[in-house]
Amino acid sequence: MAKLSSLLHLLAASVVLAISVLLGHGVLHVGASRSVHRNLQTTAESTSAMQPYRTSYHFQPPNNWMNDPNGPMIYKGIYHLFYQYNPKGAIWGNIVWAHSTSTDLVNWTPHVPAIVPSEEYDVNGCWSGSATILQEHKPAILYTGVNRQNQQVQNLAVPKNLSDPYLIEWVKSPQNPLMEPTAMNMISPDSFRDPTTAWVGPDGGWRVIIGSRSNRTGMAILYRSEDFVNWTKAGHPLYSANDTGMWECPDFFPVSAQAPVGLDTSINGPNVKHVLKVSYSQQDYYTIGTYNSITNTYVPVEGSVDSNSGLRYDYGKYYASKTFFDSKNNRRILWAWIKESSSEDDDINKGWSGIQAIPRTLWLDKSGKQLVQWPILEIEKLRTNQVDLPNQLIEGGAILEVSGITAAQADVVVSFKVKELERADSLDPTWTDPQMLCSRKGALVKGSLGPFGLLVMASKGLQEYTAVFFRIFKGQNKYVVLMCSDQSRSSLNHSNDKTTYGAFLDVDPLQEKLSLRTLIDHSIVESFGGGGKSCITARVYPLLAVEDGTHLHIFNNGNQSVGVPKLSAWSMKKARIN
Repeated sequence: MAKLSSLLHLLAASVVLAISVLLGHGVLHVGASRSVHRNLQTTAESTSAMQPYRTSYHFQPPNNWMNDPNGPMIYKGIYHLFYQYNPKGAIWGNIVWAHSTSTDLVNWTPHVPAIVPSEEYDVNGCWSGSATILQEHKPAILYTGVNRQNQQVQNLAVPKNLSDPYLIEWVKSPQNPLMEPTAMNMISPDSFRDPTTAWVGPDGGWRVIIGSRSNRTGMAILYRSEDFVNWTKAGHPLYSANDTGMWECPDFFPVSAQAPVGLDTSINGPNVKHVLKVSYSQQDYYTIGTYNSITNTYVPVEGSVDSNSGLRYDYGKYYASKTFFDSKNNRRILWAWIKESSSEDDDINKGWSGIQAIPRTLWLDKSGKQLVQWPILEIEKLRTNQVDLPNQLIEGGAILEVSGITAAQADVVVSFKVKELERADSLDPTWTDPQMLCSRKGALVKGSLGPFGLLVMASKGLQEYTAVFFRIFKGQNKYVVLMCSDQSRSSLNHSNDKTTYGAFLDVDPLQEKLSLRTLIDHSIVESFGGGGKSCITARVYPLLAVEDGTHLHIFNNGNQSVGVPKLSAWSMKKARIN
């Protein structure tokens, strides 16, 4: 075992290797799903032949720009994913609804775009929306169109041929637009988008919410309909919060308070809670609460959408998420867009931008206080060449390589057992921001119990690596577990966004082991702590740790030894992605 302190010397020596670093050029980055770029691409660009950062089992199109997942559903046994796509380049613009299908959520077949700008009400873009399964199992899509006046309006599209399980052709309703901003309803014409999956109320009528804002107050505007065509705005939003700004991609769905199963979106009852998720400020915040289907009011009980301390699906790079009910397997599945951390110039050079996170099964934790997420079971069929480490004791300052797998394309599951918890460092009561705490106490900052975890996407000499790790603190009346994903040394290319992410993990180390699962796929590191109680996703672009030059290590840079009862790692086979 090598000592982790040697990293400092290796990092100093690595400066000479930075000659190939690409410098930034005043790039205007995407600030939200629909941020406007200075230079809108209007011609398709070929994808560069050298592609060390393209994923092998995370969904992405062959080239060009992709952002929000749209209208995921299952129909006649076929899974459908639509997504925001620019067919003409690797930056945002010219948006259509691209479309792919799958039988297993792992391998995907592309189809022609389902919805493209063609009418006055969507001539400037077909933006995000959702799918709803109507009576007699008929799917329908509500989506936001941008009209010739650049107003955002809501439109309906239905399949042309219901006997086609692949739903290749879609027809826009002659009644479009169905919902639009007017002087009477006082909806801001540039802040009215992303309709959710609709649900049925006790009166048999449909409800849907749409993201909006009034000045700095974000809101989920509620509409009602008897026929899914004629919609009436309710007298009050489903929910709103001050000083949040525009709410994008809202999602509203029930979860079972009794079992870890999914529920149809229209289900409600005494053993049901509801989740409201909204996307803003590059984060997906959610609350858990109660929904009164008579008064159409939602009252959150857990979480907050107007505070950085609120609950999030993911504490890293994860946005514009969308769930759907998988009626075939009785589960709710979560999709989300993972934007790039590279510069816009780099994205244009490589010819693509944006991927989708691994679909996650989502359910209510037994505590009722948060959601739990886990990669869909189907992804495990890509595992191969399993490597197991026997029970290990990792001394303070030690690092151990895990060999025998393709470290750039892997699935790693590890558990840690910590003794002598009384030796934990004390948690300052002012340390309430986990991301800030992880930034101050990165992988090279020694503590008593931690940092310990994984070094992934690591180069041979550790000039580059991404550290995913835990620290344990002694708080007031309990131990506090901090989970971090430290990208500060992920690449010698300093034009990348290398923000460090963090989350507090609701696990009691006195009663249970600390578990970590990390999916590694060339430029994405997707980590699940405590069985999916806290998730952190990162994008990384190493210059040295690519392909066969990538390594995986387990490390402990704390002062106390840490037990590793089990570590299993697999190489991941390549999925068929479009």
